[in-house]
Amino acid sequence: QVRLVESGGGLVQAGGSLRLSCTTSGAAEFTLAWFRQAPGKERQFVASVTTTDGTTYDPNSTKGRFTVARDTTKNTLYLQMSRLQPDDTATYYCAARQGDLGEYTYWGRGTLVTVAS
Repeated sequence: QVRLVESGGGLVQAGGSLRLSCTTSGAAEFTLAWFRQAPGKERQFVASVTTTDGTTYDPNSTKGRFTVARDTTKNTLYLQMSRLQPDDTATYYCAARQGDLGEYTYWGRGTLVTVAS
């Protein structure tokens, strides 16, 4: 059973930084990813990291400001976000899938990030 629990969201001023965490169980052999969904918009891919630490970013949403990483000793996925802007306001979700391709089949409940201007 794969379980994903996000934390670290909150209110931050524009230009600030925030680190999100996703505590995982049963996902050691899975590719992990962050998605986000802003109010009234579709869910959007942010970044992913494979079991061999290969990373992929959506260039439009991250623009070099976000860093994804996983700590296998702590079974935790991180998303370090800097130079946050109001457009980054969204609920951020952690997701997992088997292998490097295909659908993400496991999802957390999300953590809300609000960036104030």
